[in-house]
Amino acid sequence: MSQPWQQPQQQPNPYGQQQPPQPQQPYGYGQQPPQYGAPQPPQYGAPGGFPPPPPVRQGKTGLAVALGVVAMLVAAGVYGGILKASDGAQIGYLAVGVGALIGAALGKVGGRNPVLPVIGAALGLLGVYLGQIFGIGLAFSDGAGIPLTEVYFDHFDLVSKAWKEFLEPIDALFYILGGAGAYTTARKLGS
Repeated sequence: MSQPWQQPQQQPNPYGQQQPPQPQQPYGYGQQPPQYGAPQPPQYGAPGGFPPPPPVRQGKTGLAVALGVVAMLVAAGVYGGILKASDGAQIGYLAVGVGALIGAALGKVGGRNPVLPVIGAALGLLGVYLGQIFGIGLAFSDGAGIPLTEVYFDHFDLVSKAWKEFLEPIDALFYILGGAGAYTTARKLGS
C-alpha cells in the first residue's frame, strides 16, 4: 500500500544567514528557484549589474516655440545685415545657419516632441524670408536716407515689390536650406 504524500521539510541554511522573503510576481507567475552553479543574469540597478536607463527628457513645448521665434528674429536680422553688407549676394551657409539656430532653440528646450521639427521648418522658411526683407529694407534706408522704421511702416509696398523683383530660382534653394536646417537640428537635439 502506498503511503500518503508528505511535504518535504525545509533544510536549514548551512551558512547561518537568513534568506529574505522573495517578492511575489504579478499575474501568478512564480519566482524561478535559484539554479545553483548557473550564472544569474545581471539586474538593473543591482551591484555589478547594468546601470538604470537614462530618464526620458521632457521638454517645455511652449517655451521652446517662444525661443524658436526669438531665435528666428535674431537670425533673420543677422541674415539681413549680411545680405545688405554683401550687396545682396546670398550665401547658402547663412540660410542653413538661420535654420540651425532656430532648430537648436527648439530641440534643446522642447525635448522629443515630434511637432517641434515641423514648427522649426516653418520658422526656418519664415526666417529666411524675413532676413531677405530686412536686407532690402536696410538697403532702401541707406539709399533713400530715411529711417528704417519709416521704410517698413510707410513704404513696405516698395520693399515687397523689390523683394519680388530680386527673387530668383536659386532663392528656392535658400528657403529649402533654412527649413531643412531647422528641421534636422531640432530633431537631432530633441532626442
